[in-house]
Amino acid sequence: MPAPGFDAGIQRMEPSRNRTPQEIWEAALGELQIQVSKPNYRTWFSKTAGLSYQDNQFIIGVPNTFAAEYLDKNQRSLIEKALIGLTSTDVQVAFQVNGKSRHHGSGAAPPVIPSSPPSYTRLKPLYTFDSFIEGSGNRLARSAALAVARNPGHSYNPLFVYGGAGLGKTHLLHAIGQAATASHINVICTSAEQFTNEFVCALRERTTEEFRNKYRSIGMLLIDDIHFIGGKEQTEESFFHTFNELHNTNRQIVITSDCPPKSMPLLEERLRSRFEWGLIVDIQPPDFETRLAILQSKASHNGVDVDVRVLELIARGAHRNIRVLEGSLNRVVAYAKLLGVDPSVEIAERALEDVAVKEYLSDDITPLSIVEAVAECFQLPKEELLGRRRDKDAILARRLAMYIIRQETNCSLAQIGQELGNRDAASVTAACKKIVGDISDSPYLKRKLRDIHRQIHPMSNYRKAA
Repeated sequence: MPAPGFDAGIQRMEPSRNRTPQEIWEAALGELQIQVSKPNYRTWFSKTAGLSYQDNQFIIGVPNTFAAEYLDKNQRSLIEKALIGLTSTDVQVAFQVNGKSRHHGSGAAPPVIPSSPPSYTRLKPLYTFDSFIEGSGNRLARSAALAVARNPGHSYNPLFVYGGAGLGKTHLLHAIGQAATASHINVICTSAEQFTNEFVCALRERTTEEFRNKYRSIGMLLIDDIHFIGGKEQTEESFFHTFNELHNTNRQIVITSDCPPKSMPLLEERLRSRFEWGLIVDIQPPDFETRLAILQSKASHNGVDVDVRVLELIARGAHRNIRVLEGSLNRVVAYAKLLGVDPSVEIAERALEDVAVKEYLSDDITPLSIVEAVAECFQLPKEELLGRRRDKDAILARRLAMYIIRQETNCSLAQIGQELGNRDAASVTAACKKIVGDISDSPYLKRKLRDIHRQIHPMSNYRKAA
């Protein structure tokens, strides 16, 4: 009579020989589900399939190449142990991208050529590293972005890029995405607003499982304007867990904002601290040489021959925002075409006079010059405007200064707060919202705003008078 152990072994081996690879794999998944965390199982195992089992090699179907790489590097030994326990043979595991979540039927699946993983975003084809003009204000940010693109998940994770509007943050984000896609990494490049909208939609339609799987099964997450989720508790909670899942598995995260993490008072501390784990870099407004190089590149790309003196004129004006810079060039070229002449300095001056006079005639407009103009208009010492004085005039003047700096410069909310006595970004936001309503209801404030505008735009007044 055979020993009980021998009999048990025969009974365990026989069913595995008669079962399909999918049936064996489903039994293995039952064991794996107990041994890994629920999020890990949902992300990495829920869409796998048993494809074939021949000559002690068990082939597992996975939805994309990134899943294959992750399971091969991180879960191979656990998977093989589960399969050996079920088959009592020395199983070797292989992974195959099959494009299906499950494979039903017996026998080996036909060979499938792996395809590029899906990208959930429309990356802008013109936003590449080659088209990004490097200057002193963005050199560090570009170098960090390039390092992340070349070695995602290992160089700097997360990479946090901050700076004012129109300085190239989104360009770098898409350039990283282009490089990652070329390396067959599936990428989501989105804005924090879009992330929030998708999350709210998932809650409403009860599809949060699909939402989580979408964002947690990717190879790289690129998210723009992260400050948007500040104060949105459920969205922050969802992003927090998404961030942890991606970071814990060495998948690259790149985040942009108009201010550094420490200047986001509405954001939860646990998220702010995670944003500081990797590398934080800022982008400063471009200097004159960089602005000129951007204009030359733009003109060359559009096949337009523009005199360098015209480009220099535009570069001296739109000095804080690259979008304004490129928009000014487009306006000059379009204006010249309408008149049927070549772009000249005279044509450029006429084209820009109505829409960009404050940009290209007011290089001296700075937060400090605005603060000084507001203080003079309200007959307050500058120190009291920047300090903690709380009477009506001081509060109005301070709010108006914040509002004008936001309108006239490219300063972020955090930078405005620093200029106005080291106040936080939330205070600036609240002050700007309040003063907009006050201005619309108060002729007194309208006159003050008009007087301050005349003081900081003296050349504009001169032109109008002429």
